This record gives sequence, C-alpha cells and structure tokens, in this order.
Amino acid sequence: MMPLAQFLQQVSVWALPIIFAITLHEAAHGFVADRLGDPTARLLGRVSLNPLRHIDPLGTVILPLLLLMTAGFAFGYAKPVPVNYRNLRRPRRDSVLVAAAGPGANVLMALVAALLLHAVPYLPEQAATWLGANCVNAVMINVILGVFNMIPLPPLDGGRVAVGLLPRALAYPLSRVEPYGMLIVFGAVFLIPMIAGQFGHDFNPVFQVLRPVMNGVIQLLLSLAGSPLS
Repeated sequence: MMPLAQFLQQVSVWALPIIFAITLHEAAHGFVADRLGDPTARLLGRVSLNPLRHIDPLGTVILPLLLLMTAGFAFGYAKPVPVNYRNLRRPRRDSVLVAAAGPGANVLMALVAALLLHAVPYLPEQAATWLGANCVNAVMINVILGVFNMIPLPPLDGGRVAVGLLPRALAYPLSRVEPYGMLIVFGAVFLIPMIAGQFGHDFNPVFQVLRPVMNGVIQLLLSLAGSPLS
C-alpha cells in the first residue's frame, strides 16, 4: 500500500486523463450515431462532455482506485452509450463508423496530449511537472483504451467494426459471441494472469499481444507531435 501523500499525488495526475478519455470516448459514439440518424444517445443526454452522464461507479471510480493502490497505474471504463442500430440510415456501414468513433476519439486525445507537452518547458516547475505527468498519462491511457477497444470481439468496439466489415457468413457467428464477450475478456485479462501468478508465472496473453501495438501507436503519435519523448 502506497503512502497517502504519494497516493493523492498519483490521483491528481491520473484523474483528469481517465475522465476525459472515457467521457469523450462514449460521447463520440453518441455524437456519430446522432449524425447518422439515431438520436437515442442525444435524447438521453449522453452526447455530453459532462462526466457525470457517463460515470459507471465500478468502472470509473472503484476499479481505477483499486489499480492505483495495488498496481500504481489506473484504467477504467464508463457506461456504454445506447445506440439503436435500426435507426441508422445505412445500418451495416454506419454501425462501423459509430463503433470506431470511440477509439478514434481516444487517438485524437492522445495526439492533443502529445502536442501539449510542448508547453511544459514554458511553465513554472511545479505546474510543468503536473502538466507533463497529466499529458504523459493521457497519451498512455487513451492509447490503451483505444487499442484495447479495437480487439475484434463483440461487444468491444473492434468486434462491432469486424461484424460490420466481415462477409455475412463470418459476421453472423461473430455477432453471436456478444453475450459472452465480456466474460471472455475478463477471463483473458484478469483470471488467466491471476491463475498464472499463483504458479509463479507472469502471463497476460492479451497485453502481451497488444503491448507492441500500443507502444507503436504511442511512438507514432509522439513523432507526429514532434515530442521530445519520441
């Protein structure tokens, strides 16, 4: 367990990146769905930058705090934005665009955070340290959230993109996985590493596959931003 002062400092530089990452991710889904013919999210007030409209008590508050206290980093999720795909003007194509909007928003936010690193040298020392930590965390969190959500397994965004792009003969059986998708993800991300750890092995199959992709996206965005960290 980390000391209280260190914990509060960690919270101060993780909270804003997490809130912006999950809020704009979900708002982007709703915004694109509304533009393509489905007003469900807008009518429910979910096309909003107000974090309170998107917060899930477990995924947005409890999980990040537990990870901060035990692992020294934070990750979370928000309430999914409701989309009625039957309202979309071209459901098969538009469902791909709606699903891709969330990870797309995360990539854009990561790029903005990388660009903001250019302001760090011009700030007083304490402000520079705080902003720098926020920006670095924002790049990392948004890339993790964006890449993770593009795993081609429903109900993750990547699964919905895959269902919309694959031939129907492949899309239909993949879509039927959706009721069990989160159980599969939970098992792969948490349960398997936990069991492996009991036998003294450091094994996380999901992040071992995704880590090189995440690192590559981070380096690309830092290079595009001309960041000294690239």
